[in-house]
Formats: sequence, C-alpha cells, structure tokens
Amino acid sequence: MANLVYKRVSTDQQSTARQNLVLDEAGIEDPVVFEEDPGTSSRLHPLQRPKFRELLTYARPGDTVHVSEMFRLVRGTGHILDVLDVLHRDQVALRIHDGAFSAMDLTARHPRTGELLSTVKFMVQTLAASGELQRDLQRELTYDGLRAAEAKGSKGVRRPAVAADRAGAARTAYLEGHSIAALAATTASAAAPSAPPSPTSCPSTRPRTRASRPRSCPSPLTCLARSQTSCAPPNWTIPNGPCSTTARP
Repeated sequence: MANLVYKRVSTDQQSTARQNLVLDEAGIEDPVVFEEDPGTSSRLHPLQRPKFRELLTYARPGDTVHVSEMFRLVRGTGHILDVLDVLHRDQVALRIHDGAFSAMDLTARHPRTGELLSTVKFMVQTLAASGELQRDLQRELTYDGLRAAEAKGSKGVRRPAVAADRAGAARTAYLEGHSIAALAATTASAAAPSAPPSPTSCPSTRPRTRASRPRSCPSPLTCLARSQTSCAPPNWTIPNGPCSTTARP
C-alpha cells in the first residue's frame, strides 16, 4: 500500500511551500510525489492533467492519495464527484489534510448499492460550491478594480521595482553569480527615497558656537543667571478503465 502525494499550483509565480508544510506535518511514510507542472492550466479537468493521470496509472488497490487541500486537486462540484468515482472504482483512498474536507470520510459508501452516501455527497457538493463561489467573487472584484483603475488613466499593472537604467546592471550582476537577495537589497536601497528627518532628530537651525554654549553649569546660581537655552541639554540625533493490478516496475 503506497502513499501517493499530489501537489499543484495555479501559476508559475506560486510555490508549494504551504502544501509541503501541511503534508510534512501529516507524517506521511515513504511518499511518492506527483507534482504538476506550473504551466498546466488549472481549468483543465483533474482526470486530464498529466501528473494526476500518471498517479492513477501508478496506483494500485489499497493505495492512498494525499492532498494538502481539496482545491489543489479539483475546482468545481462536477470535478470532485468524477474524481471520487474514479478513485472508488480503482479502490484507492483519498486523504485531505487541511481545510473543510479534512474532517470528512470521503470513502463512505452505501453498503448495498456501493454509491457515495447521500449525506457525504451533499456536503461535498456544498463545500465545493462555496469554494467555487469564493473564487468567482474574488475574480469579479479583481476585474472591477482593474476597470476602475483604467477609468482613472492607470494601466492596472504593477510598477517596476527597478528603474530601467538599473535593470540592465542588475541582470548582468545576476548572470555573474550575485544572489537575488543581495541584488534586491542593493536595488531597493538605491531606489527607495530618503525619509525626511524626524522632528526630534532635526538639528537646530540656530547657529551655535563653542563659546556661546558652556559644557556644563558650574552652579545653580550661575545657571539661573544664564539663558535657559544655554543650560539645556544637547539634542542627540478520466482515465478509462480500472487501475492495473500488476506489480509496479
């Protein structure tokens, strides 16, 4: 019985760091990892994704598929039911380690019909629909924000963090072997505007001379005789067919 781990990200700008953390905390023994290429479209049906199809081909009855979150595997209500049906047909268990689905037994079937229990099916569809609604609302709000920015004359794109005249030098330094962290610190410090001095650290504009300010007050009487400022302290600055039962290569 093998433990098959499935990972996926939506874009090449994302990482699997959070998924790795959740799966590492689960303490999975001898995991066999299948990670989708970041270029794989998230809108593609799970059963058509290359790595998940490879996982199903590798799986044998009694194996368990481990996923950090359900939405790393599926996106909509129809997809999740298709995946559960295929896994049940191949006698492969599914274990979700985080999120609402982590507290559910997704393998619960009716003892006579063998179909997914109606209560489990209802909860799966409800939670999947809620997640789909959340993503759709987020997408709509993003589009509305872009339209509002375009109406004000903004292109709605992120401004470059490095000026054009410094981008070439930064690229050359990276190719020469400088680390990204060092380049980011250098370019950020050069591009960041200098902060205005705080009122407490601003030196006094009043001209001072060494002779006009004594180092210390000799006595209280002398201090009273002098000006107050002179005594002040200084300011410090869908695969088809069941899975194979033959031995793995």
